[in-house]
Amino acid sequence: MQVIEVKDSITRMAFHNVAKDIYKGDPNWVPPLEVMIDNAFDPAKNTFYKNGDGTRWILKNDEGKFVGRIGAFINGNRAYTFNQPTGGCGFFECINDTEVSTILFDTAKAWLAERGMEAMDGPVNFGENLINWGLLVEGYEQQGFGMPYNKPYYIDLFRDYGFELYFKQFSYHLNHKDPFPERFWKIAEWVAKKPNFRFEHVRFDNLEKYLKDFVKIYDQAWARHDNHQSVDLDDIRGMVKMAKLIEDEEFIWFAYNNDEPVLFYCMIPDWNQILKKLNGKANIWNLIKFVWYKKMRVITRARILIMGVVPKFQGVGLESAVFWHLDNVMKKKLWYNQVELSWVGDFNPKMVAIYISVGGVPAKTHYTMRYLFDRTIPFERAPMLGKEVRILREQKEMT
Repeated sequence: MQVIEVKDSITRMAFHNVAKDIYKGDPNWVPPLEVMIDNAFDPAKNTFYKNGDGTRWILKNDEGKFVGRIGAFINGNRAYTFNQPTGGCGFFECINDTEVSTILFDTAKAWLAERGMEAMDGPVNFGENLINWGLLVEGYEQQGFGMPYNKPYYIDLFRDYGFELYFKQFSYHLNHKDPFPERFWKIAEWVAKKPNFRFEHVRFDNLEKYLKDFVKIYDQAWARHDNHQSVDLDDIRGMVKMAKLIEDEEFIWFAYNNDEPVLFYCMIPDWNQILKKLNGKANIWNLIKFVWYKKMRVITRARILIMGVVPKFQGVGLESAVFWHLDNVMKKKLWYNQVELSWVGDFNPKMVAIYISVGGVPAKTHYTMRYLFDRTIPFERAPMLGKEVRILREQKEMT
């Protein structure tokens, strides 16, 4: 077999065609926009190259057929926050053959090891964990935009190589036509009307203000994560430029205690309901089709992408109150009938409880897997948020 690094238009096309061959005839698979995948490996488009590196390969068998692909990358903002410097592998696609998958994993491992990594997570994204993150193990249906889909046998390929479960990612479905539980609704309305709290959705003509508010919230809300790193404002500016083209202002909310930002909430339309019709191509004709399908309101689902509350105001009902405000928005958008609450890690039981409290029904499970290069080191799952993380951080600081 021949491993070929993707470096030109021909190998880029082959990289995309691997997935199309594997999922041919699978009604649940949605071809992602090829340009989005290519941008992830373009230093001029992906800001994570500022403090990282990445590349990708395709694998050709003896008959000249491409049978697998993989990417490997180092996110310098995260890699050194673990006990072992940890890189990532992702955009993995493979036929059901352990010989093929072993070659692909070995290629990613060797590249990462040459650059000082001692472990790799997969399948993950070269960027934020909001999209292209995790291995689907339950809920084999058409995924919402950004949520990975894969064949059921992929979990065996990862485990056969030696990957172990690092954490689980849960997604819940909420039928917007069903009323929220009465107790939840009363708390939500009470908090939403408290005079010291102010809720507002984003206005794209004042984005810089909201970006700075997001950074303030992020640096507090995610500080208890063991691998937390401060967010780079330039990183999210790049994401927002694209989001402005496809996002709905009324799907992004902030909460303020007086004038201090304390909550951020972002939901996105399920663009996969349109992308399924475009075959992964971002050309002029497909752009016209995209706009037309959008006007025809074929999108009936939305996905909660991220929600965070600063620690001081966690547990006071802000999460409930933002749903109360959003309900008024959704009543004007009656073509939406389902919201996906995704994803929340099993290391974050408080957020799991919130999703269940609003009536979320378990729908999908993804795994983030980890492979330690030194096979003699005991494997440890991702620590729970809260006390255990603080203790681990203090121990690291002492050593």
